Amino acid sequence: MKATTMTIRHHLTNRLLMAYAAGNLPEAFNLVVATHVSLCDECRARLASFEAVGGAVLEESESAPLSADSFAATLARIGAALPEPPPPPRPAQRGLFPAPLADYVGGDLDAVKWRRAGSGVDQAILPTEKSATVRLLRIPPGVAVPDHGHRGLELTQVLQGAFRDEVARFGPGDIEVADESVQHTPVAEEGDICICLAATDAPLRFRALMPRLAQPFLRI
Repeated sequence: MKATTMTIRHHLTNRLLMAYAAGNLPEAFNLVVATHVSLCDECRARLASFEAVGGAVLEESESAPLSADSFAATLARIGAALPEPPPPPRPAQRGLFPAPLADYVGGDLDAVKWRRAGSGVDQAILPTEKSATVRLLRIPPGVAVPDHGHRGLELTQVLQGAFRDEVARFGPGDIEVADESVQHTPVAEEGDICICLAATDAPLRFRALMPRLAQPFLRI
C-alpha cells in the first residue's frame, strides 16, 4: 500500500526532536517520535539537521559551564550553520501503520490485541521499559475521552480519523504535545474510527470519579 498524501498541521517541538536525536527520550516516546517523523517531511528534515550538526557542535565545543541561554544559542547556531536541507526519503508504509510502528507491533492493525478501556474506547498497551507507557487507542466517531489533565508529558499521534479538543483539531499525521498546562476532552470526529498512538510518562489527572477508579487497572 502506498503512503497517502496528508496535510500535517501539528508537529514535534525542536526540544523533542533534539532529545530524540541525542537518545535521551524514553522508549515509549521514541516510538511515537519515530512514527511521526516517518510521516512528516518537515519534522524529518529538522531531525536530520539536528543529527548532522550535533556531532560537529560537540567536537568544536570546549568544556565550559552552560549559560541560561545555551539552548536558544544552540538552536540559533544550527539555523545559521546549515541551509534548509531536503527531507530524507519517507520510509515505506505497508498499511495503516507507518514502518516504525508496524515493525514494533509485528504487523498492521489486524495484529493488535485490543482491550476495552471504557466509554466505547479500546486500547492496546505496547511493551516498553517502565519510565513511560505507550498505547494504541481506537475511538469510535463521536466518542469522547474523559476530561483530563497531565502530570507529565503526553504525545498523541493520529494515524486514522481525527479528534478535536480545547486546543485544536488533529487529523491524520498530526501530533498533539500536551503537558501540565493542558486540560482537555478529546472527541473523535464523525467518519473513520480514530486510531491514535499515545505515550505518557505520568498518570493522567481525571476530574470524574469513574475514570480515577479505573486508572490502576487501565494503566493510564
